[in-house]
Amino acid sequence: MKDLKGVYSALLVPFDKEGNLLEDGLREVINYNINVNKVDGLYVNGSSGENFLLNTATKKRIFEITKEEAGDKIKLIAQVGSLDLNEAVELAKFTTELGYDSLSAVTPFYYQLSFEEIKHYYQTIINATDNTMILYYIPFLTGVKISLDQFAELLDNEKVIGVKYTAADFYQLERFRKRFPDKLVWSGFDEMLVQAAVSGVDGAIGSTFNVQGALSKKIFHLAKEGKLEEAYQLQHKANDLIEKVLELGLYQTLKEILKIKGVNAGHCKKPMKEFDTEKLPELRKLVEDYNL
Repeated sequence: MKDLKGVYSALLVPFDKEGNLLEDGLREVINYNINVNKVDGLYVNGSSGENFLLNTATKKRIFEITKEEAGDKIKLIAQVGSLDLNEAVELAKFTTELGYDSLSAVTPFYYQLSFEEIKHYYQTIINATDNTMILYYIPFLTGVKISLDQFAELLDNEKVIGVKYTAADFYQLERFRKRFPDKLVWSGFDEMLVQAAVSGVDGAIGSTFNVQGALSKKIFHLAKEGKLEEAYQLQHKANDLIEKVLELGLYQTLKEILKIKGVNAGHCKKPMKEFDTEKLPELRKLVEDYNL
């Protein structure tokens, strides 16, 4: 199995004001992550990529451009989950052929599906390719909770290599780590990176890593090395920024930070609102103060 451990940016995707993909801007964001953030990989077409606002053709183009720019420089995980299972299978085949290192899929949401239906969803995607699968567990957005026994059923498939765990239940995370020591776990909450690292995760996937990936890698490795005081001091710094970003609007603000850094990060898709330009002086000072 490929070594997929490490810190990944949940890739931001630039759009114009009409919601069209900015291809040149996407290439800039990808290369900023590779050359400046120096992340270990990219998690493509997840929540941070505004995936659930996109049509299939746009998703495919994002996957294509990312592979073209990243090549084999870093690891690539393709989030192919969709409420349309046929689309999920189509994207799974497409990204596997492109050479993505692993698939990932969010648990199907909105409809209150049974666990057997969720299990069928994953098995259908997995059976369509020879690729591996990373479960995307984000219950605070999907409303879907999975117990340890249910995780065990999903992980019984050797193609399911782990989980992107975006949940604040660190007791469940500890129990998961003990019960499935041979599976991989990526933390999905940027603001709790130290706690996740101490809990034994193998990596992290985060949206704010698009602007502070190098810092996040340092936090992760310091925590894994047991240098907790140093790690916490850097986590405080990261969280001060995260707190402000959340106050101003997560994806809009991250894109504005990238623009300040000279990266054409574009706009968010509607119905997401525009960044409040009256806040730009405040944001520029934030970027300067935090040496982003």
